[in-house]
Amino acid sequence: MRKLSLAVIGMYVGVLSTFSQTATDSAAYKNKKLNFDEINFVTSYYHQDGDHSPVTGGVGTEKLSDLATTFELKLHKYDKKNRKHDFGFELGVDHYTSASSDQIDPHTISSASHADTRIYPSFSYSIHNEKKGNALSFTGSYSTEYDYQSIGAGIGFTKTSKDKNQEFNIKLQAYLDNLKVILPVELRTGFQGNDENDYPTAGRNSYSSSFTFSQLVNQRLQLSLLLDIVYQSGYLSTPFHRIYFTNGTETNEKLPSSRFKIPIGLRANYFLGDKFIIRSYYRYYHDDWGLTAHTVNLELPVKITSFISVSPFYRYYSQNGVKYFAPYLSHSATEEFYTTDDDLSKFNSNSEGAEIRLSSPGGVFGIKHLNALELRYAHYKRTDKLHSDIVTLALKFK
Repeated sequence: MRKLSLAVIGMYVGVLSTFSQTATDSAAYKNKKLNFDEINFVTSYYHQDGDHSPVTGGVGTEKLSDLATTFELKLHKYDKKNRKHDFGFELGVDHYTSASSDQIDPHTISSASHADTRIYPSFSYSIHNEKKGNALSFTGSYSTEYDYQSIGAGIGFTKTSKDKNQEFNIKLQAYLDNLKVILPVELRTGFQGNDENDYPTAGRNSYSSSFTFSQLVNQRLQLSLLLDIVYQSGYLSTPFHRIYFTNGTETNEKLPSSRFKIPIGLRANYFLGDKFIIRSYYRYYHDDWGLTAHTVNLELPVKITSFISVSPFYRYYSQNGVKYFAPYLSHSATEEFYTTDDDLSKFNSNSEGAEIRLSSPGGVFGIKHLNALELRYAHYKRTDKLHSDIVTLALKFK
């Protein structure tokens, strides 16, 4: 039931490997047995604070802490036609505590909303025809926590040009969610809320199509164009977000039952030499709730030695807010839709930090199969005074 998006937790994944190339075996024979590729272990600690909680109508603490851990196993094999089959299995577990969520029912000493654990297994499977330069992929996922369950599935196709200077990728995904409609305690009727089985449920579905085109301009510059088309339908409100109207009455958040989003992005990577890389990214976002946003991201990896690199980064984000937002005690009871969630308000944000990466084919710190270690820190702040810090540790075993 938290509002925290854990996307930021995995931002570092692929940052240094976005445009890396994998060597292929040119031999006619390739091992047909299932082979181990790598194990990735990622853990992170996130903490935020602020004073605009939508749980209490747009005022009050937003303090939240989250400890997240994921474990990923990658395997591969070749079939009789020398097509490569990749298998990925991932298990994620994160646990959070939230002072604001505990205000759903402030009369309890520590309600179920005060803390929760999310478990999210997933798998991926892809078939690569290296001779033809194409790949077909499938993904599946499941996520569960106290008040939310989600099932996801996806299919993707990748086509690489013969000279490997161009690549086109399309991915279609769907997430079918089911949530418990947990209202603030004072808005519940009858016996609702005495037991978790008393809560009614509602559906929320998301469908997305993602398109990526990458072009290797020359040995130093690579460009990528990204386009997403996202449609959501169902119960898109957060039921335990309070609304206090100007006439003194109270209700909970109400938002439209559909949402259409279009983000467009451009990524440019420039290799200055053996030691310096400039990675840049811009994204424009618009949806039919009236939200428009701009994102600019810049990262400057510097190779200190052949085994150590440091990557300082900066991210700027700006959005104008949805047309249904108003701050505490500002909504009229005659409005059709209303929210006091500052995530949907007008604000600017900044995020800065750095990552250090240690990598050695012979093992990091003398551990033979520890191929890479990454430690990343980021500090985030925005104009409504919400601020957060996140520390992430990633280990790769090969």
